[in-house]
Amino acid sequence: MGQGFDTRSVHVTMKRDEGVPTKVTPIHQTSAFTFKNLEDIENFYNGERDYLYTRVGNPNTDELGKAVANLEAAPTGIATSSGLSAIMVGILAIAKAGDHIIASEDLYGGTYELLANELTGFGIEVSFVSFEKDLETEIKKNTVLLYTESITNPLLRVEDLERVVQIANKHHLQTMVDNTFATPYLVQPYQLGVNLVVHSATKYLGGHSDITAGVLVGDEDLLTIARTKCVNLGANLSPFEAWLTVRGLKTLSVRMDRHVQNASKLAKALAKHAAVDKVYYPEFVAEKGNGAIVTIDITNQANIDTFFESLDWIKIVATLAGVETTVSYPIGTSHRNLPVESQQALGITKGLIRISVGIEDVDDIIRTIENALTIAKK
Repeated sequence: MGQGFDTRSVHVTMKRDEGVPTKVTPIHQTSAFTFKNLEDIENFYNGERDYLYTRVGNPNTDELGKAVANLEAAPTGIATSSGLSAIMVGILAIAKAGDHIIASEDLYGGTYELLANELTGFGIEVSFVSFEKDLETEIKKNTVLLYTESITNPLLRVEDLERVVQIANKHHLQTMVDNTFATPYLVQPYQLGVNLVVHSATKYLGGHSDITAGVLVGDEDLLTIARTKCVNLGANLSPFEAWLTVRGLKTLSVRMDRHVQNASKLAKALAKHAAVDKVYYPEFVAEKGNGAIVTIDITNQANIDTFFESLDWIKIVATLAGVETTVSYPIGTSHRNLPVESQQALGITKGLIRISVGIEDVDDIIRTIENALTIAKK
């Protein structure tokens, strides 16, 4: 088999014949697996059999974890019930009570809430800081992890991952990166030295807005611990959703090509519109493109309510990354629970709009959003 990304995304999935030579892996929609006798049960615990109970493991969830690990060029991976559960088990594979984590201040709001409100209950200390400043001044004796996103949500800052890894290695720290916005098609953090890479597979990996899933890939020793955490915390993914996500992976590259092409054209068009104060879009992520999200601020130039009421066929949602173009309102959804001072410091204003650019005809996307902006212009 060829080693190109497109070829691997189509053919990397497991081939399980088992007497029935199907073209794709069947859906193993079962809660448990049967045994011939008591010795056969012991074979599972001795490592001679693969499956016992779907919370513990299933061919479809294994297939997804291994497939994403391959695309990230990482040794192994696991699938979980959501992006947040993947983040949780990854962090708990590294940090324990008494430890300290340094997290980027400009994270997805759900991640912020997990780190700020839940990890403290585990006795884990978290500091949210600017990763553009001197990170080394924030490191404490009990710091164990640097956590960030390859492209931040929603203001699309591109993280200098090589710098983060260099600092972590100097101070013997682990690193974890959310690669959801970039996908392994654009960025492969593990190849830059990051220890754990996490995805909300709900987004581009699945790609069709019909599943909720997470994937964690990275160092084998950390994934061994994370897999146990996933089992014990009940954070497993259902076989059917794993199967759907694997199906989505096969078209990841062709979808991302159209996504990023359309996003680039939209960002350029909106930069010229009189109703737009500012356009956020990365200047350079990778040779293949700069991502599929465009964020705009219309605080001073347009009425936010009118804009959202004038979008015609473009849907308003609290998520991103399906094949359809959608818009979301960060201060009212994903980042509504950030402290007000943090919202203001980051630039998450009442006029900030995150546009998830789909794969439709780009002229239709541009025309519809520009029309809504024109109607909303003050």
